[in-house]
Amino acid sequence: MRVAVLAAALLSLAAPAHAEWQLKPFLGLKFGGQTNLVADFDQAAGKRKTVIGASVAQIGEVLGAEIDLGYIGGYFTNTRRNVIASGVTTLTGNVVVALPRRMSEYTLRPYVVTGAGLLHASTTTTTPGVFDGSENWPVFNWGGGVTGFLGRSFGVSWELRQFRKIGGGAPAPGSTTDGQSERLSFWRANMALAIRY
Repeated sequence: MRVAVLAAALLSLAAPAHAEWQLKPFLGLKFGGQTNLVADFDQAAGKRKTVIGASVAQIGEVLGAEIDLGYIGGYFTNTRRNVIASGVTTLTGNVVVALPRRMSEYTLRPYVVTGAGLLHASTTTTTPGVFDGSENWPVFNWGGGVTGFLGRSFGVSWELRQFRKIGGGAPAPGSTTDGQSERLSFWRANMALAIRY
């Protein structure tokens, strides 16, 4: 809830009145995942998985703000089936820095993005009540992309981001493979339909 309120405040304050709004429903690929969670029985965190989600941003001449929501189904699920259902959801509020609009009106507009929010991870295993879990952690993300509009209102966007769990003290006994604080990170590459209004 705090993430959503903070992101809404960013959207209302970060860009001037003449800024444009962009809605980007996306489909992507998660790769390069790493974790030390015991729940990753099948060592599936490094496998490629499909990502779905959407972002909404208000972008001015250079600066903007964004809310990004993504979901990765089967994050910890692999062929050995010890984990029978799992998922990772991210919700972040971000700052966007884009190439000035006057310089990219008729071409691709590159941008970089960074921010923080919440990561929710859940697992359902073949040993109910023992290794099942549902956790919320703070997450940091950074990356960049390009957006190109094919007309006044519609275009496409390509993007690459890294998400990384941040913070954390001593883990619960037996929750990690190395006794260290929980780690979880991954990369996301996606393509989006860009709707401008």
